[in-house]
Amino acid sequence: MTQRIAWLTLVCLLCCAPAWAQVDPDVQNAEADRVAVVERASRSAVAIFANGGQGGGSGVVISPDGYALSNFHVTNEAGKHMQCGMADGKLYEAVIVGIDPTGDVALIKLLGREDFPAAELADSDQVQVGDWCFTIGNPFLLATDLQPTVAYGVISGVHRYQYPAGTILEYADCLQADAAINPGNSGGPMYDAQGRLIGINGRGSFEKRGRVNVGVGYAISINQIKNFLGHLKSGRLVDHATLGASVRSDVDRRVVVDDILEQSDAYRRGLRYGDEVVRFGGRDVNTVNAFKNALGIFPQGWRVPLVFRHRDETFEVLVRLRGVHSQAELNEMLVGGPKVEPEKGPEKKPEKDKEPAPGEPKPDRMPAGHPHQEAPMPEVVKRHFIERPGYVNYYFNELNRDRVWKALVARGDYAGLSGAWTVLGTAGMGDLVEYTLTEDSATIKLASGELTVGLDGELSARLDPPGSGGLLAAMGLWRRFLVSGVAQFGNVSYWGTAPLEGHEGLCDVLLGVYRDVECRFYFDPADGQLAAMELIADEDDDPCELYFHDYHEVQGRMFPRRIEVRHGDIVYQSLDCKEFKFEERAAK
Repeated sequence: MTQRIAWLTLVCLLCCAPAWAQVDPDVQNAEADRVAVVERASRSAVAIFANGGQGGGSGVVISPDGYALSNFHVTNEAGKHMQCGMADGKLYEAVIVGIDPTGDVALIKLLGREDFPAAELADSDQVQVGDWCFTIGNPFLLATDLQPTVAYGVISGVHRYQYPAGTILEYADCLQADAAINPGNSGGPMYDAQGRLIGINGRGSFEKRGRVNVGVGYAISINQIKNFLGHLKSGRLVDHATLGASVRSDVDRRVVVDDILEQSDAYRRGLRYGDEVVRFGGRDVNTVNAFKNALGIFPQGWRVPLVFRHRDETFEVLVRLRGVHSQAELNEMLVGGPKVEPEKGPEKKPEKDKEPAPGEPKPDRMPAGHPHQEAPMPEVVKRHFIERPGYVNYYFNELNRDRVWKALVARGDYAGLSGAWTVLGTAGMGDLVEYTLTEDSATIKLASGELTVGLDGELSARLDPPGSGGLLAAMGLWRRFLVSGVAQFGNVSYWGTAPLEGHEGLCDVLLGVYRDVECRFYFDPADGQLAAMELIADEDDDPCELYFHDYHEVQGRMFPRRIEVRHGDIVYQSLDCKEFKFEERAAK
C-alpha cells in the first residue's frame, strides 16, 4: 500500500509540474535539428558486403554519379567488385576504382543510378577539439536490413598520428573522436554537427580492446583524401610521399634534418643535414609528429612548399616529393595485396528452408557477405572494369584520360597540323629565336648558331641545349603530343591531379611515356587548357619544365604567346612567341 501511494504521488507531481520544469523549446528545436541532420546524412552512408565471403564494412557516397569512399582494408577482401546497401533499402553493385594502401583509403563506384545522395565535403582543417560529430556505418556487419546505425560524440583531438603497420595503414593527420567506431564501421563517414563529411573512419586497434569501442576512434581527414582523390580516380594503386629526408628534435626542440638522400629533390633545392625545418606544405613544423602529419597528406610527385633554415639563413623552395614505395613494391601489392585481416560479421551458418524474419531481406537479396552466396561479376560491373597490368581498374584511367583530352581539342583539333611547325619569337634581351619542330626532330636557331635534336633513339642522352634539362626534346614532344593525341603519342595515361604554381585548384595531369623519357602534361582546372609540361629524363635529376601563358587563337587552334622554360631553380628562357607557321605535311 505504501508503495502504491508513493507511485501515485510521483505521478501527480509529474503531471502538475510547473511551467519552468517543461522542456525548453530551444532544446526541443536543437534535438529536432539534430535528428534531421542525421537523417539527411544517413542517406549517403553505405554498408559494404564482400562477394563470396564474410568481409565487409562501411563507406560513403561523395558524388551523385556513385563514387564512394571506404578503407583499403575493407575493399581488399572484396576484390574487384562488391555489393553496397544504402538507407533506401536497396542493394547496388559496385566496382573498385583505385586504392591507397598506405593511407588505408579506397575509391569504389556504385552502379545503377546517376542521382545517388552524396555527402557534402567539409574543410577538415577547420575542425576543432570539442566540436560535435557523429559516425554512421555498419558495425559488426549487422546492417542486413541495409539501415546504418549512428553514434554521436565530440572531437577529442586533431592532427593525430598513428605509426603504420610496416609501410601501409599509416594514419597521418587524423581526427580523434569518442563517437563509437567498432569493427564494421571502418570506411564509413564521420560528419560534423551540420552533417558535412569531415573524415573516413579508420581501423582501430580492436584486438587490444576486446574488439569493442573504448571511446578512442580515428578518422582519416577528408582534406587528405581530397589531395588523393584525383589519383584514386586514375584507376591506379597510388602511393604516398616522402621528402627523401628524415628529421629529429634537437636539444633546443627544433626539428632538424637527421638524414637526407643526395638524389632527392630536397637535396637539390639546398636542404642539408642539420638544417631546421620551419614550415612544410603550408604548416608550421614544431615537432617530429607535426612534420609526419604534414607529409602524410600528400601523394607522390606533388611539389609542395618547404621553408628551412641553413646556417642562420631562411630559404623558401618548392620540393618534388618522392614515393614511399618502389614500382615493384606497388605491383606486388596490386597482384597479391598486403595481408590485412578483414573485418567480419558474426559467424552464422545459413539454415535451409527457413523463411526470413520480418524486415530481413529475402535470400535472393541477401548481401554478398553472407557465406551461402557467391556472386560472379555481374554484367553491369564487367562494363566498368578493364584488367591491365599495373592498374587496379584501367577502365577509369581511360575514362579520365579521354575526358581531359576531349576538353582540350574541343577548342580546336591539332591533328591537322601534322607538318613542320615554326615558332618565331624573342628571348632574353630581345634576341631573335626560331624553333622548327617536325615529327622527327627539333631545331633551335639563334644568332650564334643552330642546334638540332632528333626524336628517335634514347632521348635521355639528348638533353640539349646544355643546362636546359632537354629543351629541344621537350619542344618536339609538345608538338608531337598535340598532333598525335593520346592514342598515338606513346603510352599516355591519366596520372591524377596536382597543384601547379600560379594556378588555383588542382590540375589534371596526363603522363606520357615516349621512348626512354616521361612527360607530364598539366591542364588548367579553369578552362582545360594545357598549362605546363615536364620532360623527365631521370627521377634523380631536375626535369625540363615548359609553362604556357596567354593563349590566343591561331588558325582555329589555341597557342601560347609566351613559353617560360625552367630547369631546377633557374628560368632558362622566356620566349615571347611572335608568330607560328605551319607547313602542310607532304604526301608519302
